Amino acid sequence: MQDQFGRKIEYLRLSVTDRCNLRCRYCMPESGVADLTHGDVLRYEELLRVTAAACRLGIRKVRVTGGEPLVRRGIVDFIGRLANLPEKPEITLTTNGLLLAELAEELRAAGLARVNISLDTLRPERFEELTRRSGLEKVLAGIEAAERVGMLPIKLNIIPFADFNADEIVDFARLTLEHPWDVRFIEFMPISADLDYASKDGMPISEVESRLRTLGELEALPHQASSGPAQMYRLPGAKGRVGLIPSVSGHFCGDCNRLRVMADGRVRGCLFDNEETDLKTALRDGSDDQILEELLLAAACGKPQKHKINGKDFMTPSRRMHGIGG
Repeated sequence: MQDQFGRKIEYLRLSVTDRCNLRCRYCMPESGVADLTHGDVLRYEELLRVTAAACRLGIRKVRVTGGEPLVRRGIVDFIGRLANLPEKPEITLTTNGLLLAELAEELRAAGLARVNISLDTLRPERFEELTRRSGLEKVLAGIEAAERVGMLPIKLNIIPFADFNADEIVDFARLTLEHPWDVRFIEFMPISADLDYASKDGMPISEVESRLRTLGELEALPHQASSGPAQMYRLPGAKGRVGLIPSVSGHFCGDCNRLRVMADGRVRGCLFDNEETDLKTALRDGSDDQILEELLLAAACGKPQKHKINGKDFMTPSRRMHGIGG
């Protein structure tokens, strides 16, 4: 499966729910948002059928996302069904970590290879301020549990904000000195315009890199497919790695290899593109698998060449991040 620019599409981000057990200030308004209804969300059987069709077309990695995917009942069994598809895709998951400690062993046994854990602060009071919920200790326990059951390398995703957690950049990086983790700093992306954080609040990756260099020389590491868009580095003597992802200031679109299936059965070729392809109608009107594959191919062919952040014609996405799947 290729798009019109010759990029090979091998990576599917699969959102299983738009619901979340946190209310992060850069993702949702204080009052929350209206959830999709039960009938709006694809059933597991439908999500599995979509993934099976995508794998037949060349998808080799599936990342399960949300909202928060671990809040959906039956998620462990679904992970197992994904892992047992004939093509044996690599199954990974992005989570906020709140429920990970209690599910890590079952998820690993079901076939989950790795987890990405979103965590923007190591301080309990800041965690509550940012997420409007308590639970930092649960997230930290989830990280430990994932490491214990062998879901390595664990990837911690941090969004740096100039006036919120900039003073923790070095603290996060120091985690790699003792743990075989990938600690990745991701530039804040302006998905929604009516939240507590705007584009101006984010910190450029160049500034993050400058702060990291106070810890010592950063050894640039060869790029690996599993690193995605991150440029990886290692601090002197570190067991883990540090990653920098310039989502806004830099373009890695030329290597983009992903499609995003959202919980309501629509597909996007780009996080920032409002063009969507409807799969749910075909799933529920009796269409055969060939039609489903044709729709996925059309979505891949419709991928834009690059995002338009900072461009004159950039339009804020019509969905919030939790509804797109990150």
